[in-house]
Amino acid sequence: MSYDMIAMLMFGSMLVMLMTGQRMFGIIGFVAVVAALFLWGDRGGYDLAFAQSIKLMNWFPLLTLPMFIFMGYVLSESKLADDLYRMFHVWFGPVPGGLAIGTIVLMVLISAMNGLSVAGMAIGATIALPELLRRNYDKRMVTGVIQAGSSLGILVPPSVVMVLYAMIARQPVGQLWLAGIVPGLMMALMFILYIWVRCKINPALGPAISDADRAAVSRSEKNRLLLAGLLPLGIFVVMMVPFVLGYTRLVESSVIGALAALLAAIAKGRMTFDVLEKVTRHTLAITCMFMWIILAALAFGAVFDGLRAVDFVRALFMDNLGLGRWEILILMQLSFILMGTFLDDTAMLVIVAPLYVPIVRMLEFDLVWYGVLYTMTCQIAYMTPPFGYNLFLMRAMAPPEVTLADIYRSIVPFVSVMILALALVMAFPQIALWLPQVLYTP
Repeated sequence: MSYDMIAMLMFGSMLVMLMTGQRMFGIIGFVAVVAALFLWGDRGGYDLAFAQSIKLMNWFPLLTLPMFIFMGYVLSESKLADDLYRMFHVWFGPVPGGLAIGTIVLMVLISAMNGLSVAGMAIGATIALPELLRRNYDKRMVTGVIQAGSSLGILVPPSVVMVLYAMIARQPVGQLWLAGIVPGLMMALMFILYIWVRCKINPALGPAISDADRAAVSRSEKNRLLLAGLLPLGIFVVMMVPFVLGYTRLVESSVIGALAALLAAIAKGRMTFDVLEKVTRHTLAITCMFMWIILAALAFGAVFDGLRAVDFVRALFMDNLGLGRWEILILMQLSFILMGTFLDDTAMLVIVAPLYVPIVRMLEFDLVWYGVLYTMTCQIAYMTPPFGYNLFLMRAMAPPEVTLADIYRSIVPFVSVMILALALVMAFPQIALWLPQVLYTP
């Protein structure tokens, strides 16, 4: 059997096994080790898994993973993130669509403190959604706002998904995070502009807070909420400024962020033993899950490298189909959107990164820039029917009056905005690359 056929058999077997509902890392690791045993015998198969585990343990930036996850859960479980929304409720309420705009800003800040889109979705659905519906915001508008805003969690640093991409593509995590800042803020600004224009044209979609409600909040209360809401933002500043200025490395900054969040929760009197236990359990579970996924991805990629499967894909795209470099890039992005209808971002990355990353390098595209493109495409895939990840998370968390049809319709304008943002970053790579080129210090 030719190596090309073995590579296709590995890929096909993995997709079939994924339909069984078993753990993704178990399936991918199993296929990799069995293929290695078949190709290189007992010694080669055992050595493959062992060598990749040693490579994983030696990757120092991986220490950032539990630190940022811990920080995000501390802010969430200790209810410090709730203060942010109360602040936005008071300060953005008088603007048409102001609470929806405040929700987007909240999602950006939650993303900057957690790195996982599910955290933003959980906070948005439990805190923002009931408040927005109670104040007569259009249900399709608000469900779209929360889904779109939560998707920023995998783009705005510290993105956990970018840590995984950095390991597979062998790129500096710091550069990837800096590259995600401007596209993430640009996309958030485009969401805000869309909401403001839409609510300005049709105020019924996002009515401003009434004069009576506005008068009920005193100036001192507004200032108190402002200070309370700015605390989580201060944690992010304390964490990121030393890194951007070159005083700390990435790992040290992640420790600063985790420690600052813990101290803030203690100072506010919200760090009980139950909260600490819950935070620790969640951190351990998520960290272990990602480590197993990375290990499986490394093993699978090592087998693909040994098979030279990249040469087969390159020949298919460039020699047989005669496609240009940009046409190949667009096809790869479309494949992510297609896979995103039934897989999450980590599964997509693990399955195709061993093939796509070498092709991107061969096509002479910047791998940091491509990491941003991948992440933005995952955001779109999260919200693409019929099985977009965020669609079903929203359905599980939304009240009964918000139907699945409402959720599907709500994402159309926001997906359009995201596609426009993706096109801008593809057309103008410096949107992503300017900041890391200016600020990055290894």
